[in-house]
Amino acid sequence: MQTEMVQTSEKIGAISVMEGKYLTFELAGEEYGVEILKVKEIIGIMNITSVPQTPEFVKGVINLRGKVIPVIDLRLKFGMNTKEYNERTCIIVVDINNMVTGIVVDSVSEVLNIKAEEIEETPSFGVNLYTGYILGMAKLKGQVKILLDIDKVLTSTDVSLLNAIGE
Repeated sequence: MQTEMVQTSEKIGAISVMEGKYLTFELAGEEYGVEILKVKEIIGIMNITSVPQTPEFVKGVINLRGKVIPVIDLRLKFGMNTKEYNERTCIIVVDINNMVTGIVVDSVSEVLNIKAEEIEETPSFGVNLYTGYILGMAKLKGQVKILLDIDKVLTSTDVSLLNAIGE
């Protein structure tokens, strides 16, 4: 009984850490959220210079006020179908592991203040599915928003590759 109480209080503590402001965006009809503190800015889709011999999800680089920034397509990183970019497609410039990176999303929704009681742990999907990049699930107005740990979306190999591209 004592062990269960400790585990429960640890879970509650972990969820309360997730509480805060999130920028929400759409990807393939689903809503996602990323901590607002990780977001540098939001820009409309612009010309992306492709870089040869990079993984498919790496769209290339952009010149953002004189700084070369790598850009990834989150749909492709998550194994989703590609979608033609349109006027709602955005690049969210984020800080991933202390590296400025652009992530392409279908559209940006809003900034939400999500309370701890609105967040649940990531459900277990089985042993063969990695969900370490998901912070939790926010339940708001009858909908579920997937909260991402943007630092874990990319592997250390991905980050090394993007660092090399951005130099």
